[in-house]
Amino acid sequence: MKKKLQQNSRRNFIRNSALAMAGFYIVPRHVLGGKGFLAPSDKLTIAGIGAGGKGEGDLANFFGGGKADIGFLCDVDERRAVNSRKKFPNAKFYTDWREMLDKEHKSFDAVSVSTPDHTHAVAAMAAMQLGKHVYVQKPMAHDIYEARKLTEAARQHKVVTQMGNQGASGDGVRQLREWYNAGIIGEVHTVYVYTDRPVWPQGIPWPTQPVAVPKELNWDLWLGTAPTKNYIENLVPFNWRGWWDYGTGALGDMGCHLIEPAFRVLGLGYPTEAECSVGSVYVGEFRRGYFPESGPPSSHVILTFPGKGKQKEIKMHWMDGGIQPERMPELGPTETMGDGGNGVLFIGTKGKMMCETYGANPKLVPLSRNNDVHVKQTLARVPGGEKGHYTEWVEACIAGYGSDRAKDLSSTFDLAGPLTEIVLMGNLAIRSFDYRKRDAANKNWEYPGRYIKLLWDGPNMRITNFDEANQFVKRTYREGWSLGV
Repeated sequence: MKKKLQQNSRRNFIRNSALAMAGFYIVPRHVLGGKGFLAPSDKLTIAGIGAGGKGEGDLANFFGGGKADIGFLCDVDERRAVNSRKKFPNAKFYTDWREMLDKEHKSFDAVSVSTPDHTHAVAAMAAMQLGKHVYVQKPMAHDIYEARKLTEAARQHKVVTQMGNQGASGDGVRQLREWYNAGIIGEVHTVYVYTDRPVWPQGIPWPTQPVAVPKELNWDLWLGTAPTKNYIENLVPFNWRGWWDYGTGALGDMGCHLIEPAFRVLGLGYPTEAECSVGSVYVGEFRRGYFPESGPPSSHVILTFPGKGKQKEIKMHWMDGGIQPERMPELGPTETMGDGGNGVLFIGTKGKMMCETYGANPKLVPLSRNNDVHVKQTLARVPGGEKGHYTEWVEACIAGYGSDRAKDLSSTFDLAGPLTEIVLMGNLAIRSFDYRKRDAANKNWEYPGRYIKLLWDGPNMRITNFDEANQFVKRTYREGWSLGV
């Protein structure tokens, strides 16, 4: 993307663009100059894959920074794209992102991916292989394998990347790091991360009654990499999160926001052990439901991270479905943990600290310590905080891969990839816990994964003591779809 075009090609491109029937005549910055070039009338040109919902907000934030234009829009559901198409009337609209990349890749510089989780990796990978910078909503992938391959591809293709966990650019995570680096709470040995999600249906069977596909929705394209199934009511635009074929449950929705503070503060790498328990649903006659297509209504996952140097191993507890850790005795009777439904607690050898979603409102515990402890600021803040998460990526794309701006981004794939793998490791534990098979001898169902601790070989992406769990590391795509690696 950084190579200069020949003069004739440049003239032809500009002339053809000006004559386009759609009236689109924005010239992407890579056509006009090399690394770091920004003409007064030129901006980063972005193609948006997923124009509704979170994608709508992402595109508006890129545009609002003043240095980006939205050149193309793509969405499989025309109902969801209405607002973005009104806001960016000159942006050419597509239904199939593959067609958009194939036909228009010479006309934009970067791609924003805000689709259901099962499409993140294939869309982002295709864009990077074309040399496009990418911004991908959290979690950056559906499977651990996908996350690893996207991380490697960003380096291979030398593109600027950012994951959409905007709290990574907030002040809160940096304040927590400064407290920890100053030794205020000693060495952390235990972290509790909890959420009130899911706030969509989970722990239910896949409906057997198909309904008509809305005329505005291309159902086959929406399915993408996932197995062919009939359309069901209320799956889109949001309730797909609870189904493993498409979403990544409560962890996928909130894990990148809530685990981020611990990941960054403690410098976590691959966990080595995982265990969990999950909530169940009563279906009658002393029986619990078994619905492997759907995430459980609640779960408690424990991930173990090895020690580094003098730092001993760290246990991270993930709790969802409204489950929360024991209330800290240092808190007064009316003082709350986190924001009530979501939070992170760090338990150290000399004290404790906590924060809310995105790392917001960091506090030392007991709260009276916040009046007495003063630590010098050592980490630069991101201008605009969470809003700056968007504008910093745009400016880093303009500066180019390898620039200081690109290296300073809060959630490049070098950071977001390992964080996403931690999140998805929790899901692997959940799905392994609830995995069952028929016993060949007595024909009864059994749960071989239920009472064991999974041992994880992070570098090789493999569970070493329960091979059935490895099916959840990398899923099989529907015929016709590929990650391209």
